[in-house]
Amino acid sequence: MAALSMRELQIFFDRIRSNKVFELFVVAVILFSAVMIGVNSYALDDRLMQILLILDVAITVFFLFELSIRFLGEPEKRAFFRQGWNIFDTLIVTVSLIPIDESELALLGRLIRIFRVLRMVSIVPELRVLVNSLLRALPQLGYVCLLMFIIFYIYAAIGTSIFASVNPVLWGDIAVSLLTLFRVMTFEDWTDVMYETINAGFGWSWIYYLSFIFLTAFAFLNMIIGIVVKVLEDEHQRERDAHKEAEPNLSDIQLQLVELKALVEKR
Repeated sequence: MAALSMRELQIFFDRIRSNKVFELFVVAVILFSAVMIGVNSYALDDRLMQILLILDVAITVFFLFELSIRFLGEPEKRAFFRQGWNIFDTLIVTVSLIPIDESELALLGRLIRIFRVLRMVSIVPELRVLVNSLLRALPQLGYVCLLMFIIFYIYAAIGTSIFASVNPVLWGDIAVSLLTLFRVMTFEDWTDVMYETINAGFGWSWIYYLSFIFLTAFAFLNMIIGIVVKVLEDEHQRERDAHKEAEPNLSDIQLQLVELKALVEKR
């Protein structure tokens, strides 16, 4: 009976955590917590600060309650902590419970409350898919970024060697040249930089800028987008396959019903 009672409680909490109304309420609390972070950035009187403090404690207690429901609704309690997002939520909620607002770790307390907004990712499945896709794409993106840095470095070295006399502020050394090229790649008044070198006697410099923009802003950016989209599609397919495996096989259920019917008829 005790085992049955525990099983019934697990099913009860699982229904709560799977309920869409409950999920929407948790999302609303997270958004309200984010609004409170913004409100705390303004100068407030003592009465409002006291109200915000009480609300913050209430939100922390609710997050503890919500995390407990998710844990109790898990069929395998050990599997709960095998998921990275559950570990993240547990860490955020646990640190939020530590009273450090009046101590030297007050800054850490404020930062933890800011990171509570990230719990939106662990609550909303679509956001989890996006973040997981981004994390899975990082190894491939790393090689693209490395190749982009090589192109940046080559163009920065060329720019420093040729244009340093035109404007030392923009081309004085390779470090500032890299920043200037980043400005060109993001199209932040890049034509001013180009016309300055053209007017200084480097009429061919437009080839330098246009070729750099084509390689970085167009070619490499499209490569990054393509990698992210491909990994995102693979992540969606993985989620669909996981749901299919989780769904009960209809043919197996029908076979079990036939066997049960046969047993009943024999009796």
